[in-house]
Amino acid sequence: MLHISVPTGRRLVWYLAMEEYLAKHVVEQTFVTWVVSPTVIFGRHQVMEAEVNMAYCQTNGVAMYRRKSGGGCVYADEGNLMMSLISPNKHSEQVFQSFLDSVSGVLRDVGFAAVKSEHNDIMVEGCKVSGNACYALPTGTIVHGTLLVNVDFDALQHAITPSVEKLAKHGVKSVRQRVANLTQYAAFDSIQTIERFDAHLINALCARTRTLTREEIAAIDEIEKDYLNPQFIAGK
Repeated sequence: MLHISVPTGRRLVWYLAMEEYLAKHVVEQTFVTWVVSPTVIFGRHQVMEAEVNMAYCQTNGVAMYRRKSGGGCVYADEGNLMMSLISPNKHSEQVFQSFLDSVSGVLRDVGFAAVKSEHNDIMVEGCKVSGNACYALPTGTIVHGTLLVNVDFDALQHAITPSVEKLAKHGVKSVRQRVANLTQYAAFDSIQTIERFDAHLINALCARTRTLTREEIAAIDEIEKDYLNPQFIAGK
């Protein structure tokens, strides 16, 4: 698998635009990782006002965006390793499950008791450490995931407001109850930093690395404009 090194410090939706661009142009399975400043990203069909504490986010500088794939609402910050898998394979569910198996396997290799859940999360000792979503394009498949390494859970709990019914479905009383950082487990002692785990993950999954060209970055900048459209963010 190919690893692509991407610019740092971009908006979360720039990286989603990158996924779209690569899905239309890559000829082999490609893996990308990235980190963003505090952001809430919610699913294509979700009602923003029902999932996001908009007042908290606006007051505390947490960006709010909508993605084009399904799945739930996700909070990301500098302690969250974001992952993208872009594949020319159109068998989306096969690609998705293979990705989950691969990431779970890397976590187990360094000592975490990681397993997939029926909701396409990755769990360690009953707590969610990774949430993932998938969507299909005519040219292939995009999978994006989150890996909770050292996320600010206080900010997460304030920024995301799932319904009581949704929490009950998972058998928990709060967002905080069902998630955990990798730093909470003894296995993380062998990794020590998010940067080291990122490098380990890339080395485990990928055979080689290249960087985006200036032309590719310019094309991604154009796609990002779709995500920044206020009507799209509002779900209209």
